[in-house]
Amino acid sequence: MSTPLQQDTAVSVITGGARGIGLGIAQWFLRHGRRVALLDIDAPTLRRTERELALPDQVLALHCDVSDEAGVRAAADAVWQRFGRVDALVNNAGVAVFKPIGETSFADWRHVLGTNLDGAFLCTQAFAPLMLRGGRGGAVVNIASISAVRASTLRVAYGTSKAALVHLTRQQAVELGDQGIRCNVIAPGPVETEMAKLVHSVAVRSDYHDAIPLGRYGTVEEMAETVGFLCSPAASFINGQLLAVDGGFEAAGVGLPTLRRRRQEQDASH
Repeated sequence: MSTPLQQDTAVSVITGGARGIGLGIAQWFLRHGRRVALLDIDAPTLRRTERELALPDQVLALHCDVSDEAGVRAAADAVWQRFGRVDALVNNAGVAVFKPIGETSFADWRHVLGTNLDGAFLCTQAFAPLMLRGGRGGAVVNIASISAVRASTLRVAYGTSKAALVHLTRQQAVELGDQGIRCNVIAPGPVETEMAKLVHSVAVRSDYHDAIPLGRYGTVEEMAETVGFLCSPAASFINGQLLAVDGGFEAAGVGLPTLRRRRQEQDASH
C-alpha cells in the first residue's frame, strides 16, 4: 500500500528503459525524486536492471512489446494500478536495421516502423488519457534521431521512422497540448552507449568526428538531462519542438575537417 506522500510523487514512464539511453533517463528521474515505470521487450535485461536499481517502491518493470496494442494497454493498466498517476511518457524504445535500400525487405521495414513509430503512437494513445485522468496534464518526449533530419546510408527504414516520429510529435503537440499535455521530440546524434561501441566501427566513428563540430559522441547523461528538462516545469511553455542534441551535427555542412586541418597548421606555425 502506497503512503499519501508516495501518491503525491510524480510518475514517469520510459519505454526501452532497461538499458542505454532509456535507463539513463530513468535514473535521472529517480535522482530527481520521481517514480518510474520501465517498459522493455528484453525481459532478462529488464529483470537485471530492476534488481540492480533495487528500488521496489519507486520502480515498476514491465515486459512489453510497444508495437503490440494489447500489450501496451495492459502495461498502462498495470502502471495505473500500481501508481495511480502518470505525469510523463518518454517514447524511447527503438530498433534499427542497417542495410542498403535494395536489400531492405518489407519485413525489415515493418519491424522498424512497428517499434519506432507505431510504438510511440500506441503508448501515447494509452498513457495520455492517464495523464488527463489525474487532472494535472503532463509531458511526452519522443526520442527520434539525427537520422530524422539528415539522411545517412543504410538507414532507409530507421531514418524514415524517425522522421515520421518528428511529425507525429507535432500532431500530438497540437491536439494534446490543447488538453494540457506538452509533446516534444529530441534528435540525438551519436551517443556513447554499449550498443554504439558494438556497431560503430572505427571508420564510422571517424566519419562522425569529421561531421560534428564538438568532435565527440554525446553521453547518455546529456540525453537524460535534456529529456528531464523537457518534462520539467522549467519547460512549461515548450510544446511541439524538435531539439537536436547532437553537438552541432545537424547544423554542419562541408568543410569541417579542412577547417580543423588549417587550424592545426596555424597552431604549428606559431
